[in-house]
Amino acid sequence: MLKKLIGFFKEEDGATAVEYALFVALIAAIIVIAVQAIGTKANTAFKTVEGKMP
Repeated sequence: MLKKLIGFFKEEDGATAVEYALFVALIAAIIVIAVQAIGTKANTAFKTVEGKMP
């Protein structure tokens, strides 16, 4: 499997490899932003529950 993946990237030209790298970076940025947003909302929810506990 790894050999096929390496062969795939070797067959592609430089511009296409850069496009794949940019695409992966964009996906990673979207994931980071989503996780931060979910974390903020979860933290708010936990603080709300904590405030209502005696």
